[in-house]
Amino acid sequence: RDARGTGSSPPARPAALPELAIQYGDYAHWQREWLQGEVLEEGELNLTDGLAGDCWKTRGSSSMADGSANPEMQLNIMNARVTDLVAQEKSRWQLAGDQLYLDMDLSAENLPPGTQLRIGSAIIEVTAPPHLGCRKFVARFGVEAMKFVNSPVGRELHLRGINARVVQPGMIRVGQMAKKVNGSPEG
Repeated sequence: RDARGTGSSPPARPAALPELAIQYGDYAHWQREWLQGEVLEEGELNLTDGLAGDCWKTRGSSSMADGSANPEMQLNIMNARVTDLVAQEKSRWQLAGDQLYLDMDLSAENLPPGTQLRIGSAIIEVTAPPHLGCRKFVARFGVEAMKFVNSPVGRELHLRGINARVVQPGMIRVGQMAKKVNGSPEG
């Protein structure tokens, strides 16, 4: 019997996922002042602040003994398609709290720690600390969304995202390609 109790076979699954309503191409999308939801068309990445104007330094981190900001978690990056799936509409993306959204495979296999990405004139480096959801993520998107991104496969694919730090300051704009820099692990 199937889940409906009818004894018939469930309908066949489509061979491929349907196309998204919005097509992205590899691009960078970012935000600053995520609690206010300001989305920028361009931003400055620098060694001191990460995304200029963001509050990551003043927020601090529970991963540091003294509560200071963790330099290995300067930027939080989430896959744009996963964000779209979890948020259900683009106006809710900022609730994820990440600074950058990339339409790119963020998996550990594709972007291991140490991988460098060029976006605009800036270069960022993927760092080792895992990017996991928090109570705010659960409150905003629900426990099922948290279970999805933090499932064993979700963790391997980094569905909740990755952490990174700025290694070369520069300007970035929405729509710019994020490309691996030669010499990065497996890049």
